[in-house]
Formats: sequence, structure tokens, C-alpha cells
Amino acid sequence: MIEIVDTGPLNTIQDLGRPCYRDIGVTASGAMDPLALKIANLLVGNDEGAAVIEVQTFPLRLRFRQATGFAVTGGTSATLDGVTLPPWWMKTGDAGQVLELLPSPGAARAYVAFAGGVDVPIVMGSRSTSLRGAFGGVDGRFLQKGDALPLGEASALSVDELGVLPPAMALSEFFPVAPDGSLLIRALPAGEHDLFGADAERFWNQSWKISSQSDRTGYRLSGEPVRPTTPIEMRSYGIVPGVVQVPPSGEPIVQMSDANTAGGYPKIAGVLEADLWRLGQARIGSRVRFVRSSHAEARALDHAIAAYVDDVRHTAQMVGRALKTIAGR
Repeated sequence: MIEIVDTGPLNTIQDLGRPCYRDIGVTASGAMDPLALKIANLLVGNDEGAAVIEVQTFPLRLRFRQATGFAVTGGTSATLDGVTLPPWWMKTGDAGQVLELLPSPGAARAYVAFAGGVDVPIVMGSRSTSLRGAFGGVDGRFLQKGDALPLGEASALSVDELGVLPPAMALSEFFPVAPDGSLLIRALPAGEHDLFGADAERFWNQSWKISSQSDRTGYRLSGEPVRPTTPIEMRSYGIVPGVVQVPPSGEPIVQMSDANTAGGYPKIAGVLEADLWRLGQARIGSRVRFVRSSHAEARALDHAIAAYVDDVRHTAQMVGRALKTIAGR
């Protein structure tokens, strides 16, 4: 059991989401940075999609009511009873100890996984919180001071402490940063791309600022507007995370984890799934540039990320087996 001692708004329980219900208007939800969620779970011996705490407002303080393995990933500075923990690190918290997460200047969200996973009820195949639908997680709401979170049965992973290189470092050759510090986000031209005429090139060439009108549903981008050459009337179509729509204002909206299930604004691009975790860690006010990509590059990025996740999984299992062998001697 975990007790929430202090929390800001909008911190929720998330897993990898519920993607099979969009046809009836249910958003998938799930982690904004699914890669950080997967790594946190693997470090504590969970299935990679177990439910965790997603932290986007700080500080978060929680107290362990029993000895519990936990891992912290994403962007944060974490301490256990005041002792600073390394980034992307797994450790065991003893009963009564307090874990505190403070903000990081380089990333927007942090993830805390616990051995056994957060054991809230499964709703439509997922434990993820849908704030818009008011279901999942803890009564469909964000976490509050005093909440007690039950945990599932932990695996037999016998690791006291374990850390990994963050993906931004381990995969740095695949995820470059622009000289001006802008986040480079790869995307493919979408269905109505060519209807924007010369403005389509400006979409790719300019730096966009993530505006304050951004949340888990979508990131609204500020910059020189882009508009189609003639007004477009469209029927509503299905939407998934990564779709970049352009409303009449000309400022693009990137659909994120709580993406609408349907919409009618013209689509100018679609962000590669391999880059969505990086966009999920982008802070309000930071800048992004879109880079025209290809299907071949998308496959290569998917393979690189999968290899990184497999390496973490195998390392955690190997260390666990080694420690069991040593303990049995």
C-alpha cells in the first residue's frame, strides 16, 4: 500500500491505455511518455504495461506503508527520506519512508512504478485514468492527499537497486536536438498536406512554441499561421495520437494521449509513434520543429526503441537471477 502525502493537480494513474474503444467515442488515455512507463515497470519486475503514477505537477510526496520496490523514470529529481536518487533508478522503499519528486528543467513528466503495479480496478481493459470521462484510475480523478493506493502481487525479482541509461542518452544517435535547442519531431505528411500550398513548407521550416493551451488531449502550437489555399469542408474522421490538425486559426494542434476520437479539421502531418514519447516530455513554452520523415525511418526508430526496451528487460532479469544465485549460496 502507498499513501499520497502531498500532490499537485493532474497527477494520475496511467498504464498503456485502452485503444480498442475509440469507435464508441472512448479515448485511449495512457501515459504521455509510454517509454518511461515501460522502463519503470521493467526495473521493478512488472509487465511493461502495469499501472503507475504519472506525475506532471510537482511536488509529489508518497509514503510506503510496507517495504516496496519502486522505480522512478522520466523528468524529475527524486529523494527517498531526503537522500537524492540517481535518475532512472530502482530501489526498495521501507515502511514509513517518504519518496519525494521535484520538477526537472528538461522534461515535463515523471513516472513511479511499484513492484506489483498499482492495483486499481480495470475499466474497459485498462487502469488508466480518463479525466474527461471520469473513469479509471482512482474514481476517474487525479490523485489527492490521503489517497491510499493498493498494489498487486510483486514478482520474485530480487534486485535491491538498479539503474539504466535514459533513452535520450542511450539512443542519442536516433534523437538529435536542433542547434537552437528546439525539439526535432519527425512526422509524415498527412491527407490534406498538399492543400496548404506554400504554407505547407512553412509548417516544416519554422519553430513552433507549445502554448499554454496544451494538455493531455492536445498540444496547441504558436507560430506564423498556416492555412489551406481554399476553405476546406470535411466530414469528421477518426483520430489517433500524433495527428496534427490545423483549425481555422492556422495554429496546429498535435493530438496526444487523450486525443479526441474524431474531428474534422484538415490534417497536415502525423507524428511518428517513435517520437511521441519525446513530445510527451516537452514542456509548455518549449519549441519544436517538425522534420519530414519516411516509413523506412519510422521502422528503424521502432526497431531501435524495441532493442533498448529488450536490453533493459534482459538486464533486469539477469541481475535478478544473479542475486538469487548469490543469496542461495
